[in-house]
Amino acid sequence: MTTTYRGSCHCGRIAFEVEGELTDATACNCSICQRKGTLMWFVPRAQLRLLTPQESMATYTFNKHHILHRFCPTCGIHPFGEATDPKGNAMAAVNIRCLEEVDLATIPVQQFDGKAK
Repeated sequence: MTTTYRGSCHCGRIAFEVEGELTDATACNCSICQRKGTLMWFVPRAQLRLLTPQESMATYTFNKHHILHRFCPTCGIHPFGEATDPKGNAMAAVNIRCLEEVDLATIPVQQFDGKAK
C-alpha cells in the first residue's frame, strides 16, 4: 500500500515527504552508515519531495563520491542520501528514523555488508 510519509531532521531545517510502500529497511556496516546508525529505505528519487529549500542541506561525499549524503548543518541529522542505482535511475536512501509516525519495531531490517564493497 502506497503511503505518503513526512520526515525531517531534528531541528526541521530539512523537511520532506516520501511516497511508497515501506516494507523493509537496510542497515549497512560501511564506515559512515555504521557511525550514523541509519536505517535506509530505498525509493526512486522522484518519490521524495523536499518541503524546504535545497540550500538548507549540506552534502558529504567520500570514497568514490557517488552518493550524496545529505545532512542538516544545524542539527547534524542525516535524513537521506541520493545516488543512482546500477541501471542509472535516480534513487533516494531515506533514513526511516527521520520519518514521523513509523513504528521501527515493525519494520524488518536487512543487513548489508558495505565494508566488503
